[in-house]
Amino acid sequence: MTDKRIEQRGLYFEEFEEGAVYLHRPGRTVTEADNVLFTTLTMNTQSLHLDAAWSSHTEFGEPLVNSMFTLSTLVGLSVSQLTMGTIVANLGFSEVSFPAPVRVGDTLYAETRIESKRLSSSRPGQGIVEFKHTMRNQVGKVVAIATRSTLMHCLPAGAHSPAEATRS
Repeated sequence: MTDKRIEQRGLYFEEFEEGAVYLHRPGRTVTEADNVLFTTLTMNTQSLHLDAAWSSHTEFGEPLVNSMFTLSTLVGLSVSQLTMGTIVANLGFSEVSFPAPVRVGDTLYAETRIESKRLSSSRPGQGIVEFKHTMRNQVGKVVAIATRSTLMHCLPAGAHSPAEATRS
């Protein structure tokens, strides 16, 4: 028996395939504590996120989850599958939208489509991958969409297959 060790990682530039869609599981059920903690940590004292009495008089009838928490969770759900240990940097978001609100108790599911990729012209051994992230709630309603550009590592020198691509 061998003592094989496998470290979880994201994908290297060469492993991304344009048009592929990755489903990120498990989902994440949002709690009131999540919303209050994130909202107060980020100094977003918007009553719509913190004040149940005030929020009860809005068109929503209750507090809504902070949209920046929603965006962070959307990206976060993709990390272990796509970018863990293989990303150089986030380059930016070209589009972000929130077609429907997120409420406490919603379970969020994310998926990512690989929109495009190209080798970096200025950074050898690195490439740019554009992701289109989509998040749905437990009933399949889209609650967030984000297009994100990332700078990714290429396979390490000498690695010929994904199994050989472990970073030291």
